[in-house]
Amino acid sequence: MSNRELSLSEYQEFRQFLEHQCGIVLGESKLYLVKSRLSPLMGRFNIDSLSELVKRSMKISERALRAAVIDAMTTNETLWFRDTYPFQILHDRIFAEYKNHTGPLKIWSAACSSGQEPYSIAITYDEFKAKNPGALKGGIKITATDISNKVLEQCGIGEYDSLALARGLSAERRQKYFTDGSKPGSMKVRDNLKTHIHFRHLNLLDSYSLLGKFDVIFCRNVLIYFSPEVKRKIIAQFRQSLNPGGYLILGASESISGLTDDFEMIRCNPGIIYRRK
Repeated sequence: MSNRELSLSEYQEFRQFLEHQCGIVLGESKLYLVKSRLSPLMGRFNIDSLSELVKRSMKISERALRAAVIDAMTTNETLWFRDTYPFQILHDRIFAEYKNHTGPLKIWSAACSSGQEPYSIAITYDEFKAKNPGALKGGIKITATDISNKVLEQCGIGEYDSLALARGLSAERRQKYFTDGSKPGSMKVRDNLKTHIHFRHLNLLDSYSLLGKFDVIFCRNVLIYFSPEVKRKIIAQFRQSLNPGGYLILGASESISGLTDDFEMIRCNPGIIYRRK
């Protein structure tokens, strides 16, 4: 057997471990994903086989390896202004609704991955303020969380290569909101955008109470990875984290129908958002 193979029983055990640690449910046919994501860690941790790497990652004593494995399995590529309409709704409807809000408008980007979503929110806010200078006088506070410390570190730096910059970011926005990065072709987010965002580590299976309350929560293309029971728990915690009348924005293929009655569904054409009752 190749040193990059896992037996079916090892895969099943790892699936249970991953669901317990971070709620992610791997399907029966995702063994290829485990192999492709974890194989690069063998050299980094000087482990001879994937089987041994997986086995050791499940031991409490192997903290660094466990963190690297969870990072590798939970990190997903994302886009700037993904699906476009959520940011249009934020600009046209939500910011307009809260324009006379006295304190800072508080937004949470849950599972922010490599940072494109919170930075897209900050750009949307800046563009709204340019058109409505007297609105939202208290400003905006964006809390961006992820389970991966590795991507959070990258988010804080805010530097992206040419490939990442090409995915959903117009030339005009690149020019206005970015400066030249430290490597050829890379660009760095300008500091005036960074001031709106606080990045911090959070596992969505843990308590959210220390984050405080929010007016808007973005949790896009994340719930699809969880079991129905975990989804219910997360949505219940989102409700607790939202101020009354606050908004929850999910991914295009996600729905909370049948999971809770705590939200009113609002059709925006295009797109759907949920308001806390």
